[in-house]
Amino acid sequence: MDDLKWAKNVSEKIKKKVAVVAERNKHKIPYTTQDKIFDDMSEKNICWWTNGFWGGIMWQLYHATKNDMYRQIAEENEIKLDQNLMKARGLDHDNGFKWLPTAVANYKVTGNQESRNRGLLAANNLAGRYNPVGKFIRAWNDEGDGSKAGWAIIDCMMNLPLLYWAHEETKDPRFIQIAMIHADMAEKYFIRADGSVNHIIEINPANGEFQKTYGGQGYEEGSSWTRGQAWAIYGFALSYMHTKKESYLNAAKRVANYFIANIPNSGLIPVDFRQPQDCYLEDSTASAIAACGMLEIAKQVSQTESHVYQNAALRLMKVLEQERCNWDEDCDHILEKCTAAFHDREHEFAIIYGDYYFIEAIWKLTGEELFLW
Repeated sequence: MDDLKWAKNVSEKIKKKVAVVAERNKHKIPYTTQDKIFDDMSEKNICWWTNGFWGGIMWQLYHATKNDMYRQIAEENEIKLDQNLMKARGLDHDNGFKWLPTAVANYKVTGNQESRNRGLLAANNLAGRYNPVGKFIRAWNDEGDGSKAGWAIIDCMMNLPLLYWAHEETKDPRFIQIAMIHADMAEKYFIRADGSVNHIIEINPANGEFQKTYGGQGYEEGSSWTRGQAWAIYGFALSYMHTKKESYLNAAKRVANYFIANIPNSGLIPVDFRQPQDCYLEDSTASAIAACGMLEIAKQVSQTESHVYQNAALRLMKVLEQERCNWDEDCDHILEKCTAAFHDREHEFAIIYGDYYFIEAIWKLTGEELFLW
């Protein structure tokens, strides 16, 4: 079976399953599954950082099928997130993950001005997290003690497209300026010489001096958390796409080359490329996200280079489809063996953004994608 035929076959399997899953989870905002059934973060924590991905899945399915059920579910997800927009403590560097796949997607598809307004509110808040002395966007909030005022994380590269969109929409240069200054900082401090990536760095927020790195959600300081690698691959590729600054594409390629060189023979991605050799914990989300990033790189490079990234992405996706996807319609999630962080108590469970990026990668291959970033 050729690659396009394979991807179209997987696309049909996704549509068949999600039609059933969406119908029984219409009013939820899922994060994971309990006994194969989606939980509901709109009841548990409306400010949780993953709360835009269910809406994103729904917009992707609506774009591909024109089934109005998906649009209605996505719009409900978006409206529920208004509770988050009104909570200062619940707003952080992840605004892009919440409002690009919901409000901005809605505006792109329907022209809804209320959705545009939500996207711009989220973008202005994200821009407001910029530290002009340290030249970075602050990651998380703290308890008011300033302990995390100098923290930046690699994940933020995937939120910068909210600022790029706001610039394109308003022509206000501060949005793209802040995004690029942060990307420049990330290129300098996050990416190591070998193409591996730090998860968390700390910059003195008062004088801008680099302080230290943290292991974060990886195995330890100096290790190689695979989802962080994936955020960097996709994030720098997106910054290049929006700005055409060559160093961003080079950064994406460096990290992607490191990732490709470290893919195990099985094709299944560990939580950390430098976790102990007797540890077999996986993170399927890192695989799906990296595949998305590599497919975007493939569009931006020469034909010779393109094959390297396209083939690596296909390898990752085919292994996921064959070994880590659950196509049982009585089970809500698709992607299995996802891990949020190495040192968490729980590992290898379903996570909603795993499903989102798996679907997005397949849609990139079939040409059905609604581009959200």
